[in-house]
Amino acid sequence: MTTAIAPEPPTTPQLTSGQRNGVLLTMCLALVAVVASVSSLNVGLNELAVEFNASTSTLLWVVNAYTLVMAALLLPIGEIGDRVGRGRALSAGLVVFGIANFAATTASSIEWLIAYRALAGLGAAMIMPATLSTLTSVFPDDERDRAVGIWAGFAGAGGILGLFASSIIIDNTTWPWLFALPVIAAAAALALNVAIVPNTRSSETHRLDVIGGVLSALGVGGIVLGIHEGPEIGWTEPITVAGLAVGTVALVGFVFWELRQTHPLLDMRIFTNRSLAAGSLGLLVMFALIFGVFLAVIQFLQAVLGLSAIMAATGLLPMAAMMMGLSPFAPGIATRIGLDKMLTGGAVVLAAGFAWMAFPGDDPTYWSVLPGLILTGLGVGLAMSPATTAITESLPADKQGVASALNDTVREFGSALGVALLGSVLAAGYRAGIADTAETLPPELAHPVEEGIGQAMAVSAQLGPEGAALAGAATDAFLDGWTTSMLVAAGFAVLAAVAVQAMFRIGDTDGIDETTVDHRELISI
Repeated sequence: MTTAIAPEPPTTPQLTSGQRNGVLLTMCLALVAVVASVSSLNVGLNELAVEFNASTSTLLWVVNAYTLVMAALLLPIGEIGDRVGRGRALSAGLVVFGIANFAATTASSIEWLIAYRALAGLGAAMIMPATLSTLTSVFPDDERDRAVGIWAGFAGAGGILGLFASSIIIDNTTWPWLFALPVIAAAAALALNVAIVPNTRSSETHRLDVIGGVLSALGVGGIVLGIHEGPEIGWTEPITVAGLAVGTVALVGFVFWELRQTHPLLDMRIFTNRSLAAGSLGLLVMFALIFGVFLAVIQFLQAVLGLSAIMAATGLLPMAAMMMGLSPFAPGIATRIGLDKMLTGGAVVLAAGFAWMAFPGDDPTYWSVLPGLILTGLGVGLAMSPATTAITESLPADKQGVASALNDTVREFGSALGVALLGSVLAAGYRAGIADTAETLPPELAHPVEEGIGQAMAVSAQLGPEGAALAGAATDAFLDGWTTSMLVAAGFAVLAAVAVQAMFRIGDTDGIDETTVDHRELISI
């Protein structure tokens, strides 16, 4: 084996403390615009259905087109951003993102709206890696963990904040205004970025790994497409099978290709680093569970408890507060007590929160699930930013765009997986519980009742006094599925804790602390 020394990493830009805080503000503002755009449309889908006479499956593409394009392009665009400059990549992404959202306000058909959302996903893929990689490049070692922690807090809570803001908008204005907020945030972030953010970049001069970028885009995009479509149209449908097949083949090809490259897009050997591997697993499971449960909680608050969109979103704020409050301090705690303890502890607390919410009682109220929401926010707050730090610190300064993109890809992949898995468990439990009641209804009413509790409540309202029995049956059926999905989530969180411990116990056999490795030393065979 021979040791090859990579180019000396670029020096940290010399900024004052105030300037660095301005950079942090800019990155968090850009990040929230991107993350909030994932959840903000959920409360406006009913208006879009009426406006464009669109089916449920078509409406889902308004949401999925954005996440699919973003997830597929994160890795290759992260590498391009390292080369052309992260500040320039961020500015270009904000321009594309802002134009796409502004165009969405003028959409004349659902097809054009989906196209604009896909374009916004391209802009988001340019923005997200640049935000985190800029922070890791600008902040010195003694301040970096805090900056990454704050970034991670906004990344985790941004969806809730977006849902809260969009609920206020949709209750007081019309659907086009849902896209106005991202435009305003993007414009503000662009102005700040141009004014105060340095254009850090990689010193690498070798050829871009184009084939690796294409394979990663096909792999991640195909898998995410299959996961999105499976629960909605069926796991055996051609588009689902094709997405999963193409994605799997492309990802396998990506791994083999990268292992043969002298200058790969993503050096697959970094996954032998236990900190990076454990951090990636932690983020994957955490975002899978939190986003999967997030959709269930929204239905619980609105359909079961009868809360308005604004009140339901307000009910999630304690969870967001826990995430954002803990994230800045969690990396420092992890440095003192160990990454393994933070990831394991976060997963165990997360499991406790899900287990608490699994049993809301015979007469559920918001207060019966509030402790569970707080515990889930606490679990994510403990583990999320240390996991993010573990990933970014496992790659050299020249590869921070790729490191950030890897972090973001893990999050997006986990989110899609969790929504598909826990959404399917919840839906299956509901359908099993409502089946007997649905059989007593006319076919034109039975079908929407079987689709979900929201439709069931709408049908019950049409039936007048006779609808009370249907509403009660739908609530009981939903709670059956709710309990099962929460227990499944708790089980996966426990398994994640066990897996993280196993990774570190195996890694301890050689006595090497991989978090202290000088990543300028790349081992080539």
